[in-house]
Parts: sequence; structure tokens; C-alpha cells
Amino acid sequence: MSERYEAEQIEAKWQQRWIDADIDSTCDDPDDARESYYCLVMFPYPSGNLHMGHVRNYCLGDAVARYKRMNGFNVLHPIGWDAFGLPAENAAIKHHRPPAEWTYANIDQMRTQLKRLGLSYDWSREIATCRPEYYRWEQWLFTRLMEKGLAYQADAEVNWCDPCHTVLANEQVVDGVCWRCDTPVIKKNLKQWFIRITDYAEELLADLDKLSGWPEKVVGMQRNWIGKSSGAEVSFRLEGSDETLDIFTTRPDTLMGVTYMAVAAAHPLAQKAAESSLDLAKFIDECSRISTKEADIETMEKRGMPTGFNAVHPITGASVPVWVANFVLMGYGTGAVMSVPAHDERDHAFAKKYDLPIKQVIKPVEGDWDIDAAAFTEAGELVNSAQFDGSDSVAAKQSITQWLSEQGKGCERVQYRLRDWLVSRQRYWGAPIPVIHCDDCGAVPVPDDQLPVELPTHLQPTGGASPLVDCHDFKHADCPKCGKPSVRELDTFDTFMESSWYMNRYTSPRCDTAMVESSAMQRWAPVDQYIGGVEHAVLHLLYARFYHKLMRDAGLFSTEQGGDEPFRNLLTQGMVLKDGTKMSKSKGNTVDPKAIIERFGADTARLFTLFAAPPEKELEWNDAGVEGGHRFLKRVWRLLEKLKEQHDGEDDAAAVKALRFTIHSTIQRVTHAFEHGFAFNVAIAALMELSNALQAFEPKGEAGSAACREGIEVLATMLAPFVPHFACEIGEAIGMREMAIVSQWPSVDESALEQNEITIAVQVQGKRRGEITIAKDAGQDEAMAAARADASIAKWLENMQVVKVILVPGRLLNVVVKPA
Repeated sequence: MSERYEAEQIEAKWQQRWIDADIDSTCDDPDDARESYYCLVMFPYPSGNLHMGHVRNYCLGDAVARYKRMNGFNVLHPIGWDAFGLPAENAAIKHHRPPAEWTYANIDQMRTQLKRLGLSYDWSREIATCRPEYYRWEQWLFTRLMEKGLAYQADAEVNWCDPCHTVLANEQVVDGVCWRCDTPVIKKNLKQWFIRITDYAEELLADLDKLSGWPEKVVGMQRNWIGKSSGAEVSFRLEGSDETLDIFTTRPDTLMGVTYMAVAAAHPLAQKAAESSLDLAKFIDECSRISTKEADIETMEKRGMPTGFNAVHPITGASVPVWVANFVLMGYGTGAVMSVPAHDERDHAFAKKYDLPIKQVIKPVEGDWDIDAAAFTEAGELVNSAQFDGSDSVAAKQSITQWLSEQGKGCERVQYRLRDWLVSRQRYWGAPIPVIHCDDCGAVPVPDDQLPVELPTHLQPTGGASPLVDCHDFKHADCPKCGKPSVRELDTFDTFMESSWYMNRYTSPRCDTAMVESSAMQRWAPVDQYIGGVEHAVLHLLYARFYHKLMRDAGLFSTEQGGDEPFRNLLTQGMVLKDGTKMSKSKGNTVDPKAIIERFGADTARLFTLFAAPPEKELEWNDAGVEGGHRFLKRVWRLLEKLKEQHDGEDDAAAVKALRFTIHSTIQRVTHAFEHGFAFNVAIAALMELSNALQAFEPKGEAGSAACREGIEVLATMLAPFVPHFACEIGEAIGMREMAIVSQWPSVDESALEQNEITIAVQVQGKRRGEITIAKDAGQDEAMAAARADASIAKWLENMQVVKVILVPGRLLNVVVKPA
């Protein structure tokens, strides 16, 4: 064994040995009696190169998986590639090569990089979502959802970029222009495919209570996104028509205060009004270009125009003007709202701006309120509300809703902020939607025996319309029902469709007869530990929860086999920062993992990312910290010299006992870190302290040598989840029977933790002045004697009268004094 720590040679050696021993493969033998444990890190998009965020993320998961293996679990720890999506298409346009070619080359490159880190993945389960054998099954499920009425096509208002010829998510609209080409984005109605996630809103909300292993912040974000509200649906008849404007309100107690109504620019009533008003048509066109992000709508100037239409108040019969307002969205509720300026701040500001009436119908229980100056938004007592005068707000909500119901003008209703999932995209590089459009039969699902509908992978996108539009062989197909020449659906699936079920596919990735095998789901699902960025707290995690329930209800597994939720526990790791900001090529503050690995080795890179901060916190990159981690490994390496020395003297029994106490208290601390929140920075700090104790210990005889050897073996074993190559090399050097990474996790020798003496802090006048070591069962007098015998403490007692002594057993001696 080399006297120097040569990381590159050591890591190459052990990675080959692990491959030869096939130690990372998962056992699917039903007779394997070990308890199963499924550890999963969110799979990467194959961009071509790992960044430090990847390194941190995957090293966290690897440490968990290795620890569980060492504790006797049969661990499933898979990896794959979230391979469809717009970035690949844009890169293909830039580099003039098909997205498939670019994607598969990147997968090959990133696979090599992940293996260089020594991550313990079962590579036999690797999946790529762009492969037909994978997306075949989401196509299959989609056809089942169509049969159930859970998947449907409807017109939807979308953000549209004409040069890119695609729908944009709200997040892709920056200051009103396309994030990619800087062209102004417009609102447009298109036929889109949806899945009825709203049918599962109540279950998705209720099952959040089952997620005790998730961060409260993430659960709260999902609860808010689902957004359950209880209130009333109210119908306002349009003057001169039998049509109604239906609205939802959580404040039916304020109904008598409605003085105007507002509809979205895309509402049919607004569109009809614009036919006879050029000014209104211009305003609606302006509204079609503004951001629909809630945060932007909240802060933007509220503008509107009258439509010329009036509604009839359902109780008073009064005429209520209908306005178009830029703060009402067609995608939320019915696209119309009742406006009560006396009791809503936004409505109040709008009414003041356009000189609309403000009618107070709620007054404070005590005191007065200047309703002209500001809206009164609290509960109170009803006024100016006819037969409902004098009621409190709570009672009025019920009584007004009941009156509306009796009159056929409204009803009690629960509404969710959650909208149905729009799953179609006007892009090429995605999974084809398995539908054929027939002039006679309509939208027809592709039969099972024609699945998968394979995406042609040779096409070259140009940045305009999808190349599928001009791909004759793909576009044209016969109707599965009548045989008439028809055309395929040319939209592709939103990539969330692929990433919402991959965790279940890993349980039986090569199954070619079903989406998943129920027996494999019973063994592995749900995921025991899921790890990924908090930026996925809502969309990905919500869609994954929804998809899991869809698969359950399609009969692919039962609640007993796969659970109702896909992830038992969730860890959201923090970002890696440099100079206080997120690493970014545009900012020039990126750190190339390859350079770190080539200079210091993969284990040093792993060690730093796990030690520098708690996993859920942001990690600030620090070159000195990397170098410090490397120095620590070299210090541990030098401990091997201690085992080469021969000792035939007599050891200090107290020193040996103290070392064994340190060894076994370290086992306690590191194990606790793994079992309670993965505080790996705390665990590694404990291992560094053990290393220091071993370095300071000087064995003189057989007992000392044995304790030293025990300590180094424990250190190597507990380092294995963090720095596996290094740990294996140390273990081999000291003659461990097994590779460190497959050794049994060390257990605590309780007898080693028994102490006859303890060290406690001493306070004088409430300030810490030192520490004393006393017998475990020492009383107050013995403790005071020890304090007076310690020079650093005694000087604070000189010329002082002791007023009071408080001994907190095992923790603290507190002395209260006054001048003598």
C-alpha cells in the first residue's frame, strides 16, 4: 500500500472491484428475507455535464442508500434520465442535429460522470423517458383515461409565441415576451388536451395529512396550490337575456353590496362586446399580452372598460354594470367575479379609479368605519341588506346562500384553485399523444396493439412549427374505428407526464406486459426516501401524487400493494451557491466537478458537498473547504502508521477508556444523524473528532493497540457512505474481512459509554468560567472543592462570599457570590 493517498488510482481500483462483485445490484428474489428500502433521487435532465448541484444531490442519496445497505436492508437505488423537453429541441436547433442524437450523446457522457463519483446505482434498471418502451405505457394509461372521461380535449387560453410556434408556460413569459426569442407573447385559444386532476382534488388535499415525512413547507405549498374554498355559486341573469353570469364567492354575506361585475378579457361576453367597440377590442388585445402570473397580477395597475352589458342582482333586481378587467383570468373559476368595493381592497381601488358606487353592507361590531377611505374586509354585522340586516357575517353566509338555493339562483359550493392539468405541447421532442382524429368518429384513442406510437427520431426542428406537421409517414393514419384515412394528434405530452410515474417503473423496468408489475410494487412502493430540489415542491410532486392514484385506480396495483402516495419521506436539499448567488454560466461563477475530481478525487468532492452545510440548507462553495476535506482524508490515511508500531509496554487505563468512550459515542452520534434528518455535516464533524482523538492517542501496550485498531476500523466503516473508495482502501489496509461498504454498520458497546467521572461547566454569577471533572455521583461539596482547585475558576471566587451553590447533576455547577 502506498504511503501517500493517491485518490485517482484508489478510486479506479475500487470501482472496478465493485463492478466485478456486482454489489450495487438490487435483489428481486421473493425469498430474500431482508427488509426492502427504496431510496430515490430526482432523475436528471441529460444536459451533457454534471454541475455541483447534481453532485450534492446524488451524493446525499448515495450516502443514504449505502447506510441502509450496511444496516442489512435490500436497497433499491436506481437512476435514469428525464430526457424529453424543450431544452433538447433548442439545442438541436442551435447545433443542427436531431434532438435524439444530442440527447443520447449527453446521456452517455453524464453516465460516465456519475460513475466516476462512485455512486452505488443499480445500472441494470436505468431508464430514459425518450425510449418507446418507456413512454408506451403512459400512452396506454392515457387511452384508459380517455375511456373513463378523465382525459379530454377542450379550448383553452394559452400563452402563444408565434415565431416559436408553441404554447409557453407562465414561467416562460418574461416581461410579456418569450424567454427564448424575445417576441411579444399573445393570449390565444387552442384545442388542448387535459387530464381531470380536479376530480382528485379532495383526495390530494386529504392525503397530505398522511405525509408526516415531508417538510411542512412543501405540504403547505401543495395545500395552497390545491386551494380549497367553501362558499356559494351565484347566478346573475343578464338584462334582456336568459343567459346568466355565474360566479363563485367565499363572501355571500357581502352580496347586497355588489355594485359592478368584472369578466376576463377572454370571456365570451367580453368578446361579444368587443365586436361593436374598437376601443374595447384594443383593450382586450392589450390584456392578451400581459403576464398571467398571480404575483404579477397582484402588483400591476388594475385597468378595465365597461362592456355595455348589465346584469340583474339576484336579490334586489337592481341593474349591475359588467366590466372587462385585466385582473380577472379566464382560467380561474368562471372567468367572472362579483365586485363589492366596500368590502374588498382590489374592488375598492377599482371603484375609486372609475368612479363606481361603493355600498357598505357590513359594519364593525364596535365603532365606525370610513368606507370611502378604505374597504372594510373583516366580519361584522349586516346593514343595508334588507331582510338580512342585523345578522352577523357567519350567519348571513348561511342564510343568504339558503335563500339563493330556494330561489334557484345559487347554491352552496366548494371550489378549488387547482385547475385541470394541461398535458399537450406544440413541440416535437416529446412523447406522441396516442389519438387519431377522424372526420366521422372524432378523437379516437390508438388501440393497444398499435402502441407505442413512436416518435420519428430523425427529424430536425427549425424553431417554427413542429416537424411532425410535415412528416407524412407519421401524420397520416387510418381511423381505428371506421378505417377512414385520418390524421394523428401532432401535439406531444408535457414532460411532467414522464416524470410523474418513473419512480414506479423502476420497480419493474424491463416489464413488457404491463406498466408496472403489482408484485414489484408490493415489494418496493412507495419510495421510502425521495430527494430533490424544493423548486419541484408543487408541480412535479403534485403531478406524481396524482399519477400514482391514477395508476392505482387503473388496477395496476392496490392500496395494499403500492400505497395511495408515491413517497413516504421527502428531503428537499438546498442549492449550491458561489459568491452568495446560484451558480450560473451567465454569471461566470460555476465550478466544474470534473476539475475538482481530477485534482482531489471523487471522495473529496463528495465529502465537501456533504459536510459544508445541512442538506436542506443552501451550500456556499468554498475552495478552502474542499482543500480542508482533502487534508482530513490525508490525516486519516496517516493513522495507518499507528498500526504498524509494536507496543509491549503498559497502557494508561484511563486513556484507553477515554478513547473507547469517544469511539462509541461517535457511533451513537453518526447513527443518530442518519436516522434523524440526515445531518451529514454533524456526522462528518463527529468523525473528524474521532480522527483527532485517534491521532492524539499513544498506544503503549496490547489494550491501547486494540483500542486504536477498533477506532480506525469504526472510522473506516462509518466513512463508507460518504467516501466509499477511501473507506474500502483503509479497510483493506487494516485487514477488514469485508469491503468497508458492505460491512455491518457498527453497534454501540454500552459498557464503553459508562463513565465514573464526568465533566461539567462552572458558572460564577451566571457567566461560564471553566470546566471541572468530578466523580459521576459527586455532591455539591465535592464539586465546589474541585472548582476552588481549578486556578481558572478560583480567581473568580477570590475575596468573594458564596451566597448560593446550585449543582445540576451531570451538567452544571452555578455559583452565586457577593463581595466578602
